[in-house]
Amino acid sequence: MSDTKDLGFDTLCIHGGHIPENNRAHLTPIYASSTYTFDSAEQAIAIFKGEEPGYIYGRFGNPTINEAEDKIALMEAYGIQDNNGNPLKLAAILHASGMAALTTLLLSNVKAGEKIITHQSLYGGTQEMIDKILPGLGIQSIIVDFHNISKVEETIKANKGISLMYMETPANPTLQCVDMEALAALGKQYGLTVCADNTFATPYLQQPFRYDVDFVMHSTTKFLNGHGTAVGGIIVGRDLEKMKTVVTKTHRLLGGNSNAFDAFVLTNGLRTFGLRMERHCSNAQQVAEYLEAHAGVAKVNYPGLSSHPDYAICKKQMKHPGAVLSFELKGGFEAGVHFINNLKVCTNAVSLGTCDTLVSHPASTTHVGVPREKRLQFGITDGLIRMSVGIENVEDIINDLSQAITYNHNEHKIINNQ
Repeated sequence: MSDTKDLGFDTLCIHGGHIPENNRAHLTPIYASSTYTFDSAEQAIAIFKGEEPGYIYGRFGNPTINEAEDKIALMEAYGIQDNNGNPLKLAAILHASGMAALTTLLLSNVKAGEKIITHQSLYGGTQEMIDKILPGLGIQSIIVDFHNISKVEETIKANKGISLMYMETPANPTLQCVDMEALAALGKQYGLTVCADNTFATPYLQQPFRYDVDFVMHSTTKFLNGHGTAVGGIIVGRDLEKMKTVVTKTHRLLGGNSNAFDAFVLTNGLRTFGLRMERHCSNAQQVAEYLEAHAGVAKVNYPGLSSHPDYAICKKQMKHPGAVLSFELKGGFEAGVHFINNLKVCTNAVSLGTCDTLVSHPASTTHVGVPREKRLQFGITDGLIRMSVGIENVEDIINDLSQAITYNHNEHKIINNQ
């Protein structure tokens, strides 16, 4: 569909990016081809030079992948205008995973000898990338409290090698939110490339490009796919020329390309994206309020609660606080393990964004590779539980949590009395 500027968001999720193909299939088919043919040597030359549109090789893209890319780019740009008052145009590149997208994003924007400025409480894989991979490539990272804008500016001034600002908001798994508008403005003031991980919020709840961010990335595995059927990641960028050249070249050479099947199931998941998010978010708010009142819970991290330190930031930049929360059980590591083992409806899995409620214990799973001191520093305690609230009947979710936490809380009291 070529003209989407007057469509509603949910309509865009269904029709955006779709180009009817010659056989008039209702949905873009799975193009399971590793390579593509040319009518002549001259056509091959033109396509390789970028003078004529066309497909070359599976690692460089195919029609199924392109539809997913175009649809997500349209969603991130929805309702936003460029500096000339025209609808904002963005470009996107689909990857095999969120980590593949992150790798392309960083290595196409940061060189050896340069530095990244970021904040605490990032996704465990991102944190390990920063700690264990980038230093070997000559890229250092500086972690600062992004709530302290003055401190961020002081750090940028004191480190001339900083070239990229990276934020994850809400962050995984403490649901920390940072002020994208203030941080992006500061980054632009000092000539930094500004990037945001929008996986938790999705373009349904938050659009970083409204704040002049340069790049947005997602793990498409999560809410965008919505059904846990495929792993994927995507980079979306506003500099169309850079996306077409430097970022595309880095992506192709690193080889982290997606495939037609995963792109197909992602596109079909997106068709119900808006409806799913409404139910996810409604359920999450009710679950968070229930947990906050529970005697077995020490703390709830959910920016939709006025008790959350970033409640005001969330209200400023998000349509709704979202569908992910975390909570700290009384009883620490053992309490977390007991809770997970006693669930009956909620699913024990480390991902998020699927139709069913997923619950995990970060200290023993997603953040097990992060040293305990650093985990605790970032608020990832031994008893912390991360929860991606699904679209089940909310009463069933709450009843399951009730019986699991009650068991855990009583067990903890018995242990302490011995």
